[in-house]
This record gives sequence, structure tokens and C-alpha cells, in this order.
Amino acid sequence: MTFMDAGGPEVLRLDSVPMPVRTNAELLVKVVAAGVNPIDAKTRAGRGAFGAIATFPAVLGNDFSGIVVESPYEAHALQPGTEVYGMGMVPRMSGAYAEYLTVTELSVVRKPPTLSHVEAAGVPLAALTAWGMVVDTAKAHEGQRMLIHAGAGGVGHFAVQFAAYFGAHVIATGSTRNLRWLKELGASEVIDHSTERFEEVLDEVDVVIDLIGNVLDDTASRSLTVLRPGGLIVNGPTGSWPSMRTEAEAAGVRATGYRVAPDGSTLAVISRLIESRDVRVFVDGVYDLADAAEAHRALEGGHTRGKLVLKVCEG
Repeated sequence: MTFMDAGGPEVLRLDSVPMPVRTNAELLVKVVAAGVNPIDAKTRAGRGAFGAIATFPAVLGNDFSGIVVESPYEAHALQPGTEVYGMGMVPRMSGAYAEYLTVTELSVVRKPPTLSHVEAAGVPLAALTAWGMVVDTAKAHEGQRMLIHAGAGGVGHFAVQFAAYFGAHVIATGSTRNLRWLKELGASEVIDHSTERFEEVLDEVDVVIDLIGNVLDDTASRSLTVLRPGGLIVNGPTGSWPSMRTEAEAAGVRATGYRVAPDGSTLAVISRLIESRDVRVFVDGVYDLADAAEAHRALEGGHTRGKLVLKVCEG
């Protein structure tokens, strides 16, 4: 699945591209399923990582689950036939909306046997982003009050689970239909964004995990008002809050963006939490690769619970 220039979902098309060539410590992986993420849609539309695309046609897709076809060397731990999942760095490397991709060994781990390829493909980018924001940056811990916006989304549903696992008091915003589900994921409190304004019912929050920014109803700016003095807001969506630093400084709180890295060692830790059933992935929709444009339309509709995944081949 490729695209030749920025545009709407309709620019995505089935195409033939050369087989990627593995080199050095890379693996060649046959892709069974690929996750669909907001960065894919932003890049397709001319934002996100679009400026880093060196040549067209370009292939999107960071998340993948699949089967090793070629290993770096004979004694490598991940031999041909091994089921793996991970995250690449598109467009620096070939994308997962394809039958094959190459990826560094540091970005790949064995697929948890408890997950299907479709489920596994929904994990890496979203879970690694949530872990980086909630655990590495916000240092989730017992007694901490953490507000998580868009808690039912791809990153959000992992963020709620990680924060709760490490003992934080989680307050999640979401739509009416997702409130009960957010409680099941571990939220102590839920706020229906369609009927309540969170700044009218909250204060003295230690951390805000901002998965919206100011692209909708100035959510990020409003979040500054509920933080305690010196509290922290962690903003995720690329380009969603250009005035973050100046606004946070004026409000007397700390603020940082976050950009995910394809860290296989952290993904291995997340895998253990999945295998112990302390964390789960929810896949809201599965599309054939040929229907990637429909998946992008659904994602951009803004009502996805958990993740959307493309089925690339039978695995």
C-alpha cells in the first residue's frame, strides 16, 4: 500500500514495490498485520513525518506483527520462522503496510503467544508511547493523581492501564459509551467530555497525560488550570500545542512533549505484562490491506476505541 503525494485517504493505493533488502543487524520480516496510528494519517496528509520522505511511492506503517524471513546471522536469537512484533521508524525504514519489511533487531521482540498477529500489531507504537509518557516521563506511582485525556484511544487505553498498574489514581476523560470500559481498564474516576468540563470538577492534579492538545476545544490549555503548582503536563500529538512552553511557564507548571522510540527492551517488558494479563490490547476494527483508506477514514473520525489494524496476509 503506497501513496505518491499528500492528500486524503483516497491517495492510498495498492501497488508493487521492490522487496526491501536486509543489511547488517536487520531482520527481514513477512508482515501478517500492521497497526494503524494517527501518525500514519498525519504523514499521509502532508504533516507528521511527511517532510522526511526521501522518495515516492512511500509506504506507511510503524507497527507490525509477522514472521522472520531472514536473520542477521546463523546464531541469532530470532531465526527464520520466529513470530515477532515491533515498531519501525517510518520513513527512515520501509513501512508495515506491505508484505515485507526490514527492521533493526533492537526494535523487535518475540510475539507473546497469548496474542494473535492482529492483536500484536496493535500494541507496539501505542503501548511504547503510553509507557514513555506515563512511566518514563511522569514516573507513575502510588498516590499520584493523573488525568489522562482520550483514555479510550489507542495510546490512552494503554496509558490508563500502565498508570493504574503502578498505583496512580487515574482520572480518565472519554465519551459516554466508554466510561464503564475505562473503569474496567483501571480508571478510578471517569469524566464524560460530552457532558462535563473537566476543569470544573478537578483540581490539584499531579500529572496530565495530554493525548489531544489544542486541536479540540483547547484541551491542553484548559488542562493547565487543574494542575497543582509545579505539576507536569505531558503532550503527545505532534504539532498539537505550539504554545506549550510559554503557557506552562505562565501557569507555574512543567510541560514537555514526548516522541516515541522503537525500543525492543521496553516492548519486552510490556510483553510480560500482556502475558500475565495485567495489560490487554483492544482492537476495535480489522481491515484488509486493500481497505487501508477506509481504516484511515475511521481513525480520523475520532471515535475509535483502542486500535485499528490492517490484515496483510494469513499468518
